[in-house]
Amino acid sequence: MAMQPGTPPTVTPFLRTAAAYAWRLLVVGLLVYSLFAVLGRFHEIGVAVFLGLVITALLRPVADVVARGMPRPPAVALTLLGSIALVLGVLALVGEAVAGERTTLVREFREGVGRIEDWLERPPFRLAPDALSGVQSRIGQFLSSHRSTLLSEAMSGAGHLVAVLTTLALGLFSAVFFIHSGDRQWAWFQEQLPGAVRDRVGIGGRAAWRTFTGYTHGIVLVAAVNAVLVGVALWLLGVPLAVPLALLEFLAAFVPLIGSPIALAVAAVVALASQGPLVAGIVVALIVVIGQIEGHLLHPLVMSWAVRLHPLVVAISVIAGSIAAGIVGAVVAVPLVSVVWSVHTALRAARG
Repeated sequence: MAMQPGTPPTVTPFLRTAAAYAWRLLVVGLLVYSLFAVLGRFHEIGVAVFLGLVITALLRPVADVVARGMPRPPAVALTLLGSIALVLGVLALVGEAVAGERTTLVREFREGVGRIEDWLERPPFRLAPDALSGVQSRIGQFLSSHRSTLLSEAMSGAGHLVAVLTTLALGLFSAVFFIHSGDRQWAWFQEQLPGAVRDRVGIGGRAAWRTFTGYTHGIVLVAAVNAVLVGVALWLLGVPLAVPLALLEFLAAFVPLIGSPIALAVAAVVALASQGPLVAGIVVALIVVIGQIEGHLLHPLVMSWAVRLHPLVVAISVIAGSIAAGIVGAVVAVPLVSVVWSVHTALRAARG
């Protein structure tokens, strides 16, 4: 039947619903893009606040215990100073281990490079004897011809070091106030909100902090266990720099799924150069064993303390975070997704 003149066109319910969701999705997408644009402009501040929250999650329980025997301000100061002394002590131990093994390590690496060249020249690789020497000469020519560029990159790296130190200082400064009176700061923030949303923000905030602290405690436990296992195994195998490699494993474990294998791959290269293919093969087997322990025992325990995420969600989060913000994004991605999902779950339960 033909449409009468002046009659408005009929819109199906499906199209009406799709249009309603479409403009809402556009608004949400614009808000998310604006948020990431602002964070991109001030990412040092965001990293500093995140670091301050991590320090708070780790040290606030210690400060609460210390505060039972003294006023809270000196308890917070004592906790932070003791933690800084502990970190500096570990770094000094690593530096002493590297300095003590430097001469032996240089000799072993020179011999190891020769062993690797001989190994590559034999079957099944059958590499030409002059291939590696040609690579070494080309590397030397590249370094000599790009000396000014490398020097400028080193100066730029010094500027990045200043930015990193500034971010660390701001993170530590934030942690002082978070540990001392973070609960009062959160209460003040809630009081500034409209009464209609105050309760929901309180529920979401409690769920977010519970998830964040649980994840932080758990991932530190995973990193510590991995570092101890790697350090003991490398020491038993006679691989040099066992303590620095264990520290590298500890730091790499903060990037789920991919951090630990990368750190152990570095240990395998060191083992190959210093001890030969057999020990390197054992280190590769160690990668598989520790990966199984981490994936099937430690990480499920961590997620049970925080929030359970499917391994595919963890992998996508890590990759997306690394694409968006490099190594910092890879570290922040999983706790951020965990917190968002925990808040969503808490608010849905409160409605229901």
